[in-house]
Amino acid sequence: MPETRTVNAAGASAARMREAPARGGTIVIQQVKSGICCNYRHKMTLKSLGLQRMNQKVVRPDNPAIRGMVAAIPHLVRILEG
Repeated sequence: MPETRTVNAAGASAARMREAPARGGTIVIQQVKSGICCNYRHKMTLKSLGLQRMNQKVVRPDNPAIRGMVAAIPHLVRILEG
């Protein structure tokens, strides 16, 4: 019998959603690339996260708002701890 997959609105499968870290803790975000040649919204997202320079690390609460900001600029930041 073939296995059925459940998919949420964003297209992530149920198995992938289970692998996501538990919400409510903290995450460490590191800026890995410069925002100099990025558009204004990307620069403002970096500023909203509290990132000002390369390789800077910040600790933020792990909630959907912060995850959304990180998802908007994945080419500029990296999540180190979840």
